[in-house]
Amino acid sequence: MRGVPPGIASALIEWDDGERRLDEPGPARDARLRVAGAVDDELRRRVGATYALADLVQAYGESSRWFLEVAERTAPSVPAAWDPACTLDAVFARWARNARDAVAR
Repeated sequence: MRGVPPGIASALIEWDDGERRLDEPGPARDARLRVAGAVDDELRRRVGATYALADLVQAYGESSRWFLEVAERTAPSVPAAWDPACTLDAVFARWARNARDAVAR
C-alpha cells in the first residue's frame, strides 16, 4: 500500500482481518451477519454515499459511541456477535473498497 498514509494503511489491515473473522463458521455467525447489516445501515446514515478513506477512519474513531448499542439491539441474546474486531471491522473493510480513493489490497 505504497503512498497510503500510515493511519489509513493500519486501519485497512485491521478491517480486512475483521472481514475474515466475520465469515468464520460458528454458532454466532448468523447473529454476526445481522449485526454487520445493522452496522452497514448505521454507517450509511453517518457517512453517506460518497466518501473517502479518511472519512471512514474518522467514522471508525467515533464508532465506540454507537457500535455496542447497535449490536446489542440487533442481537440482544448473542454477545458473541458484539465483537467490534469482527462485525464492525468487516463492514468498514467492505466500505473501504468503495471509497472514492480506494486502494488495491
